[in-house]
Amino acid sequence: MPENTLTLADVCHEVRSKNAGPFWVTIDIFVKDGEMFEVVADESFLNERTVADLYRVDLATIRMFRLPDLNVVKISFPRPVPQGSLHDRDIHAGQHHVPLAVLPVPHGR
Repeated sequence: MPENTLTLADVCHEVRSKNAGPFWVTIDIFVKDGEMFEVVADESFLNERTVADLYRVDLATIRMFRLPDLNVVKISFPRPVPQGSLHDRDIHAGQHHVPLAVLPVPHGR
């Protein structure tokens, strides 16, 4: 990635993930301001297809909520394996945010 490339983590206060029960993950994206929220929340940049590709989940199972009054985007999708199961590598889903956090933000906005 070029040195001057901004990532989602760069333009947000926080990008975090957590459990939403034993079968779902929720990712919260807290954008720093309304202008950048418009970029991040734009469906041509961040949409269900982007999430499906990053996390290898079924497009139809992804839920996205854009909250402009809070400058927040919330994304939920099924966990790859149930929480605490034999193949669960992140029981709290605390690392699931990383692929989104390093996503390059479009230039020229």
